[in-house]
Amino acid sequence: MKFSLSWLREHLETSATLTEITDTLTGIGLELESVTDRGASLAPFRIAHVVEAVQHPNADRLRACKVDPGDGTLVSVVCGAPNARTGMKAVFAPPGSFVPGTGITLKVGEIRGVQSAGMLLSMREMGLGEDHDGIVDLPADAPVGTAYAAWAGLDDPVIDISVTPNRGDALSVRGVARDLAAAGLGTLKPWAPAPVPALFASPIRWVIEDERTCPWILGRTVRGVRNGPSPKWLAERLLAIGLRPINALVDVTNFFTFDLGRPLHVFDADKVSGGVLTLRPGAGESFAALNGKTYSVTPEDCAIADSEGVQSLAGVVGGEATGCDEATKTVFIECALFDPIRIALTGRRHQIVSDARQRFERGIDPALMPAAVEAATRLILDLCGGEASAVVSAGAEPAWQRTASLRFSRLAGLGGLDVPADDAVASLERLGFSVVSRDAERVTVNVPSWRNDIAARTELDFAPGLDPAKAEKAAAGRAAVEPEADLVEEVLRLKGLDTVPAVSMTIPAPVPQPTLSPRQTRAALARRTLAAQGLSECVTFSFMAEAKASLFLPSDPALRLSNPIAADLDQLRPTPVATLALAAQRNAARGFADVALFEIGPAFRGVTAEAQPMVAAGLRAGTTPRHWVAPARPVDAMDAKGDALAALAALGVPMEALAVTADAPGFYHPGQSGVVRQGPKTVLATFGALHPRVLAGLDASGPMVAFEIFLDAVPEPKRRKKSLPDLPAFMPVRRDFAFLVDRAVTAEAVLRAARGAERALIASVSLFDAYEGDKVEAGKKSLALEVMFQPRERTLTDAEIEAACAKVAAAVEKATGGRLR
Repeated sequence: MKFSLSWLREHLETSATLTEITDTLTGIGLELESVTDRGASLAPFRIAHVVEAVQHPNADRLRACKVDPGDGTLVSVVCGAPNARTGMKAVFAPPGSFVPGTGITLKVGEIRGVQSAGMLLSMREMGLGEDHDGIVDLPADAPVGTAYAAWAGLDDPVIDISVTPNRGDALSVRGVARDLAAAGLGTLKPWAPAPVPALFASPIRWVIEDERTCPWILGRTVRGVRNGPSPKWLAERLLAIGLRPINALVDVTNFFTFDLGRPLHVFDADKVSGGVLTLRPGAGESFAALNGKTYSVTPEDCAIADSEGVQSLAGVVGGEATGCDEATKTVFIECALFDPIRIALTGRRHQIVSDARQRFERGIDPALMPAAVEAATRLILDLCGGEASAVVSAGAEPAWQRTASLRFSRLAGLGGLDVPADDAVASLERLGFSVVSRDAERVTVNVPSWRNDIAARTELDFAPGLDPAKAEKAAAGRAAVEPEADLVEEVLRLKGLDTVPAVSMTIPAPVPQPTLSPRQTRAALARRTLAAQGLSECVTFSFMAEAKASLFLPSDPALRLSNPIAADLDQLRPTPVATLALAAQRNAARGFADVALFEIGPAFRGVTAEAQPMVAAGLRAGTTPRHWVAPARPVDAMDAKGDALAALAALGVPMEALAVTADAPGFYHPGQSGVVRQGPKTVLATFGALHPRVLAGLDASGPMVAFEIFLDAVPEPKRRKKSLPDLPAFMPVRRDFAFLVDRAVTAEAVLRAARGAERALIASVSLFDAYEGDKVEAGKKSLALEVMFQPRERTLTDAEIEAACAKVAAAVEKATGGRLR
């Protein structure tokens, strides 16, 4: 909500400074966003008279000027502007001034032998535009010695505040002035427009078909108007808050939207057909709106139509066909009360954001409508002339009157600030509440019509199937509690929210309970582990182009967006690997081909919660870093497998319980990928090189390897009571085995068989060599294992060691058919 300081003073009688006003606004809950004060940087500049401007004796393109800044002295100024001439009025910057357009601070100097004690300014040098062809040439009647900012109307600061959704009354300059006056920063000026005499009957009337969308509407015809540009004061007031002046009739409606928070609309009465404007549901018609777009009005929208069709989308945007322009001679003023929810839904449905919608959907003052019509009529007559008809209406003013009660003890009990009862009542009265009754413990007040947020008569949205008795009890409790809480808030914010003392929260237990869920803990641990692996975390969109999403997994139409924010973001990603691959491809296109990325986020493979798992995904592209220990090489599937297994180990998954199968999803290379399982059914991770088809579809060159860890499938590690570390007293024994197995046998199968040969004695089994070549039979390969035997009761004898080794060989042969070389 923007407004200028001078506009605020039209409603608020105050001597407060700008700083006092802005500080108070934040203190009473109208948070200050910014203050734009163009006059502050222009304060040193004065209107001056160029008494003489002659050719510089030592420079062809300079003028030597004698300038009168208004203090009776003549100042020598050297100027390079081609339009500097004797007798003109210009803007003078004295020595010591900071020139915002150039960033310099002026000082007395000498240019080519002639003293220059100041500067004559162009618009660009003052930071007011790009015009720098010459110095500013002011009118002959510009008062010499006057501050330029004040003369040009640039010394009026513009204040921008943030208004919470419940404070529709604060979306008006008068509403802000009322709050500041209630906070003790001046007096609210009275406002009561005089009635405008009705000289004829209005040729246009209203009809409301559904009073749920519009309970009350007023209208008035003004004929004989002369529409044209708005006067300077109105145009400057709108420009200051970022609105473009259009013409006097339209500008009047925009003025009252911000001045009183009362949206209005004007129809060119000569363009309205049939003499009747009907408020009805839409029927699929299309109409051209004032914003240059065409909209189709649905049955859920409230349309304003004449006999020719829809002319306006009620409360949101007007129609082009009946808009007012310079040829308008007769105007019809609309002043309506619309259902806030219907307006909000219509605006969202059609993606229209307007000042009128912003106010209607928050609720406006229903009692203000007759006075607003009179004020708008009077201003139109003053600016455009003409004569006014009688006011026509449809519907009736709703019963907005209501009361609310405040127990004085709740100010300290609920709000935390002890406020005397008299002060609390006085605060409410300054805000427009009137006392109905009062005793030592409580006060009951009438709620003013402009405060739709106090004791509001809205209905709760209960869950389907809720017991009606419980719903009735909840509604009754809400009706008893909420109005009093609203009044507590009003009293406290006028005292200043910063005056409420800070109170520490009660500590429920000496030892805090865990704040993170197991799922959050797993995600945090996986994040730290993957970062330690050298991967950089990314946060990518969960959306991507459908054509590229289908490269990874078949696209589900149910996961396609009907209104994407961009054409290439129309499908929910099937896996975070997809968006990581796009990120890697963009990096490669910019010269960074070797990247290592990871992301923790959802994959979308269906519409159910089970089909949208949380995934820790990573991707490496290009080559490994160059190092003196080993040369750089292209990344491969084993790099992705190592990252995945490192994260699973950090999450407490027992590595000996894992198995790797070759049935990875189709976006992986079929010969360079795998699935990490814990048991036959639980899939913990997938890994591998991306399929060449995927790389081609992404227009990516070079190898890319990736992995997915399904965090929801990772089991919680078993909680064991802490004990002393297991430190055997006897030396371990290590033995190497080389098994000759069929090429189709996996190393995982050999390792698993060896581990199970003597579980009480074998501490670890690891693969340290794999060989295929002319030294072994065709169709065979050699796998070399190291087995560590760890005795716990006594040192093993040679015979016991040999017996254990024989068990290992027998177990591997039985499980895989492998034999010792």
